[in-house]
Amino acid sequence: MQLVQRAEPSAFEVVYDRHSDAAFSLAYRMCGARTLAEDVLQEAFLSIWRSGARYDRRRGSVRTWILGITHHRAIDVLRRGVVQQRHRAGEEGLEEQLVSEERTEVEAARRAEAREVRGALESLPSDQRRTIELAYFGGFTQTEIADMLELPLGTVKGRMRLGLEKLRSQLDPAMAEAYR
Repeated sequence: MQLVQRAEPSAFEVVYDRHSDAAFSLAYRMCGARTLAEDVLQEAFLSIWRSGARYDRRRGSVRTWILGITHHRAIDVLRRGVVQQRHRAGEEGLEEQLVSEERTEVEAARRAEAREVRGALESLPSDQRRTIELAYFGGFTQTEIADMLELPLGTVKGRMRLGLEKLRSQLDPAMAEAYR
């Protein structure tokens, strides 16, 4: 890492070769799409190249540091996607005001349910929401989440339990029963 800090390309190549597979795997699991994961990987390693001097051996291994950067870049990508979806949803709101024979009652119910779940998720404290999103949308186990967030497993389990209880209490009772 000292050579990476001095902008030595061959040292950076070694770091990339050793850790890119694990970083890509994490990005892919979080994003669920190969192209997004590749973008995350590129952003993460570009950041590492530009800021190699920020690595501190006392805070953990190189792999942990790289996976942390990758994790944060993936969250940024996912957030950008949510913002874009919200913009599209605003545009779709205009479409929903128009009568369309293609829309069915089932589709309308599905959209209403999705809005209700999104609203309930957004009302959770950020630490509980993040844990639930990583588990349900990222596909990570509680142990993996604890490692990524550098938290005790019990804390992750507690946040997950509290968040799910709050979601159940906020959602329509019939819908909450479906998610048990």
